[in-house]
Order: sequence, then structure tokens, then C-alpha cells
Amino acid sequence: MSRLLAATVTVVAAATLAVAAAFGVVALLEATPDQPNTPLITYEEAARGSRP
Repeated sequence: MSRLLAATVTVVAAATLAVAAAFGVVALLEATPDQPNTPLITYEEAARGSRP
């Protein structure tokens, strides 16, 4: 019976740790600010009357 109790406690502790880690990761992801949505490359419009 002692081994069964130890196995049960281990499973419950592992599940609790996994859930806590998941909540921690989600909290860290929500805490980081959103990155600005600016393009890395911009193209300027060609001047009027010029040919490429």
C-alpha cells in the first residue's frame, strides 16, 4: 500500500507542477508587450513621369 500511495502522490505532484508551469508560461507571454507591426522594407513611390 505504501508504494501505491507514493505513486499517487508523485502523479498528483507532477500534474500540479505541469499545470503551474503552463499557467506561468501563459502569464509570461501575456506580460510581454506586443511588438509594433512595422514593415522591415518600405518602397517609396516612383516620381511622376519617370519610367522604371
